[in-house]
Formats: sequence, C-alpha cells, structure tokens
Amino acid sequence: MKKVIASAGLTLAVLLGASFVLARTASKAPAPSPSQVVLSQWNEVGRKLTAMAEDFPEDKYDFKAAPSTGTFAVRMIHGAAANYFFTNVALGQKPPSEEDPARAQFKNKAAIVAYVKKSFADGAAAIKSKGDKGISTLVSDPFAEDVPANAGKEQIRLGDLAYGLIEHCGEVYGQLSVYYRVAGLIPPESRPKK
Repeated sequence: MKKVIASAGLTLAVLLGASFVLARTASKAPAPSPSQVVLSQWNEVGRKLTAMAEDFPEDKYDFKAAPSTGTFAVRMIHGAAANYFFTNVALGQKPPSEEDPARAQFKNKAAIVAYVKKSFADGAAAIKSKGDKGISTLVSDPFAEDVPANAGKEQIRLGDLAYGLIEHCGEVYGQLSVYYRVAGLIPPESRPKK
C-alpha cells in the first residue's frame, strides 16, 4: 500500500512538474513584432467598420444622425478613403488628391461594403509587405500641413502614420455608433454575444 501511495505521489509530482514546465514554456511565447502589432490593430478596426458597413440597413445608408452631418454612407466612405493616405504612402505612391470619393460613385450598399473591405485589405497587404524594418522607415507626412503641431516636421515613421489612421478609423467607428443609436439600432459590437 505504501508503494502504491508513493508511486501515486511520484506520478502526481511528475505531472505537476510537467504542467509547470509547459505553463512556463507557453508563457514565454515571443512577443509580436512591431509590424504584427500594427497589422493586428489595423485589422481589428477594419473588422469593426466592415461589420457596420455590412450590418447597417441599406434603406438607411443615406440617413443623417443630425441635419448638419453627412450620411452614414458618406461617413463610411470617408473612413475607408482615409486609409489610402497610409497605403499609398507605404507603397511609395502619392497620397490621394481628394480626401473622399463622391457618394455618387457607389451605386449601392454592396459597392460601399466592397470599398471598405478593399481599403483595409490593401492597407494590411502594405503593412505585411513592409515588415518590421519598413514600418520603422521615415516617409513624407501627408498631414504635416494640416496639423499645427506637425509644422516643420515633414516626415513621420510609417508605423506612426498607420496608427494615426487606425485612430481616425476608430473615431469614425464612434461616430457611426451614434448613427446606429439615433436610428434606433444597436451597433454590432454593442450587442450581447451569443
């Protein structure tokens, strides 16, 4: 009986030790690289805006939260269009010459959804192609003239430009959440999880 107890105790000790080693090994997974972190944030805000673009009723796409605001569609187009201020610069192209394409260029909800998806996919591809080294390079800041704090600073790290546009898309997400609420709807991220 003592041998069985000793054997069980030894087995338990081995199992506990092995689980401790496995837990320590699992917790030492390498931290994501800088470009992986940027990509993760880019994809997350893209997921949220895409969910809204797909979810908002088509018959409300030209709804305004207030008379002085743009429509849901115009705000969604704006969020997607802004992404090209990052993507074009990342790919060595000129930033867009106009901030937003006209609403009339998009025949229906499906066209806007496709544009939103493409804008985030193009940005994600640019981030992947640049990798860690590329995301750290200096590029011409397309907003240097627009932001007084950036006066005289004509260059920005590409990763910082990406984060600025991720933040911008987060702001657009917040604005569009108001459209949902004013229209009597619940934004996808605010719904109970099933």
